[in-house]
Amino acid sequence: MSLIWATRGRTWGFRFLRDGGFGDPLQVYDDAFSDVGDEPEVWWRVAEKGALRFPDPLGRKDRAGRIIPHEFVVLGPLANEVDSVECARQLVWPQVADVFSRIWEMPEPPPPGEGL
Repeated sequence: MSLIWATRGRTWGFRFLRDGGFGDPLQVYDDAFSDVGDEPEVWWRVAEKGALRFPDPLGRKDRAGRIIPHEFVVLGPLANEVDSVECARQLVWPQVADVFSRIWEMPEPPPPGEGL
């Protein structure tokens, strides 16, 4: 599954943890989220990709007490299979849950693609 994944950890700010194979995923991310708004839960299809946002399923918070959000750009065939936030969460979260459990308390996350 090809994903761009952006989130923050307990002490580190918003970062790309998966880059979807793009050298610079920011443009693809911006395109996907440009019309989404700031709702805490979102599934929004844009052409062949989808923008997905949801709060951390375990309720983890950063050091300022804010719930950790997870934002994904879902690319490829999977985007065509999703029709709701809940459907997307069930397909995407299991792909990254263990990774996030290992890194969210690290002082800095590893660069995108390095074991993520």
